Amino acid sequence: MKNYPDLSQISINQSESKGRIFKENFSQTRSEYQRDRDRILHSAAFRRLKHKTQVFVSHEGDHYRTRLTHSLEVSQIARSICRIFNLNEDLAETLSIAHDIGHPPFGHAGEDSLKKIMYEHGGFDHNDQAIRIVHLLEKKYFDFDGLNLTWETLEGLVKHNGPMEQKIPPTISKLNREFDLELNEYSSLEAQIASISDDIAYNNHDIDDGLRAGFFTYSELKDLPLIGEIIDKLPKNFEKRDIQRINNEITRRSTNLMISDIIVNIEKNINLEKITSLKQIRRLNKPVVNFSYEMQLKVESVRKFLSARMYSHDSINDMSKNADDIITFLYGFLINAEDSVIKDLKIDLKIDDSKNRIICDFIAGMTDNYARKIYEKYS
Repeated sequence: MKNYPDLSQISINQSESKGRIFKENFSQTRSEYQRDRDRILHSAAFRRLKHKTQVFVSHEGDHYRTRLTHSLEVSQIARSICRIFNLNEDLAETLSIAHDIGHPPFGHAGEDSLKKIMYEHGGFDHNDQAIRIVHLLEKKYFDFDGLNLTWETLEGLVKHNGPMEQKIPPTISKLNREFDLELNEYSSLEAQIASISDDIAYNNHDIDDGLRAGFFTYSELKDLPLIGEIIDKLPKNFEKRDIQRINNEITRRSTNLMISDIIVNIEKNINLEKITSLKQIRRLNKPVVNFSYEMQLKVESVRKFLSARMYSHDSINDMSKNADDIITFLYGFLINAEDSVIKDLKIDLKIDDSKNRIICDFIAGMTDNYARKIYEKYS
């Protein structure tokens, strides 16, 4: 195995943190970031991800990705990259398993519905919703709402898509006023790695799911950069083999190529920018963790292919329409529901927030199965 540079000096130190909003005693057995990871793992919102759509709703098949399995796959990729450079694996793992925790039922279709519904009531953004969950909505401790995560974990979640300087969602904006997250700066190496690991995971595994669903064929993938190159190197008559073995071979090789590119590029960027401190990473005007130019072009080609052939497929559009009908009905029904219904569903209207936001939080927290169950009961 090649010796890669030890980047621990520009990493988030396991024994240090800028702290938590509510002060707590340090653990004698776990680092602060292990504690953050464990709080996410034991949260109700994380458990619900097992029945939340990635692309396919849960009843379409047991082997399609869900938000939970996707998050675990992101975590595996992020931890592997961090280990190469002796970075903080626990922080990267925490950010990976938490990054989709704010997604509503039915994937992006559910988010689009809530965006329309909440347009005049503060909007809806799954990243902002993730912060609402970990900062406000989880109720596990006597002394505070939320999970009281470290500054570094909150910063990494908020900056999943990079620095935020404009159109800052309401929850993130409020949190930033009480716990300055330095929104105009880039996040840690660990957070950047977790973010790009998300891209690696969903691009490759959506290829697998799309093949499994019959949305496209191996011959159609041959025209794609990266994926086509991999298929060209498979054994002759490979299509006679078991489909799952073929799919796994393609996604495994593609994932390895992307990860290898990231590793080389991190080392290159660190040397090129002469980075010797975490402060330099934060104040650089671009990410340190990214694909090479050549790989980025290939990844964009895969994304465009998936957008045209999978995300816009008629069956996916039908699922999206069904999801919009369910969520639109649920919001309209619950916003005007009788007290007995509100009590039966255990919706707490005494929370210090608008009724619109409380109902939105309730719907966003639903699994696909529960949303469909409540819809069928009251429609």
